[in-house]
Amino acid sequence: MSVNERPLKVGFHLPHVEDWMGGRTARWTDVLAIAKRAEEVGFDSLWVADHLLYEFPQGESAHGLWEAWTLLAAVAASTERIELGPVVACTGFRNPALLAKMADTLDEISGGRLILGLGAGYHDFEHRTFGYPSDHLVGRFEEALQIIHGLLRTGSADFEGHWYQMKGCELRPRGPRPEGPPIMIGAIANRPRMLRLVAQYGDLWNGFAHSVDELRPVRASVDAACVRSGRDPATLARTLCIVVDLPGSDAGADWVARLRSDTVRASPDELANLLRAFARNGVSHVIIFPQPNTLAGVEAFATVLERLDSS
Repeated sequence: MSVNERPLKVGFHLPHVEDWMGGRTARWTDVLAIAKRAEEVGFDSLWVADHLLYEFPQGESAHGLWEAWTLLAAVAASTERIELGPVVACTGFRNPALLAKMADTLDEISGGRLILGLGAGYHDFEHRTFGYPSDHLVGRFEEALQIIHGLLRTGSADFEGHWYQMKGCELRPRGPRPEGPPIMIGAIANRPRMLRLVAQYGDLWNGFAHSVDELRPVRASVDAACVRSGRDPATLARTLCIVVDLPGSDAGADWVARLRSDTVRASPDELANLLRAFARNGVSHVIIFPQPNTLAGVEAFATVLERLDSS
């Protein structure tokens, strides 16, 4: 089975978090080497988180990250086939019209490989330390999403909202896709306002699930939001983030794993079977947060890709 025929796409989250690459901080040369190798072994996509400074609840010192959009532009120019995107871009960090402009430009650099992940943001610490407002995050997100969606789909927008205003805004020149890149919206199942926005504006929904049993109620919530919005649930693609503990990992070194307790630890065959099960339950794309997030992690998961493509 070829990459184009596998039951679902598989993405790799790049190590741009401080101390995240096997206990040390990745430099650009490290990120580039991992991105290129991930493309070579058959991953379908590359991802980075859009955070600025992350504080963990355990009280340890904050961790920084390389800025997501700068890194994505460099990765886009250095790869050929693989899709890429933020998982997910916080609309509160940038003016929404500028963010739409950035997305269209990155889509041009990549030759139409961008998946535009968007979210409302949630981490008050980084909002406060970088001087961004952290109140009414979903309300601000709804206005930003209307602007971004309108600009990417039509190339122009007039908007008069509570948080944002613009008149006669245009995207010129346009990127390689007339209606811009697909929009992926991150939202958890118990946030009805966010799920409504997914149903109204999203091409893809993104969330976390580490088993089919965990996925099923989440999928039902997403389906219900589509129905309430008058949308056929089958027209919304489903994507998942999964933290995977691979051979050679340093338990607890991954920042996502420290925030979640449901890390997957399994053999290559078991992981391939899990991905097949997700595909049978409507998931079209998974994003792997690997431990270790190194070249060794790429090589270790390449075995899973081989198993996934073998039947």
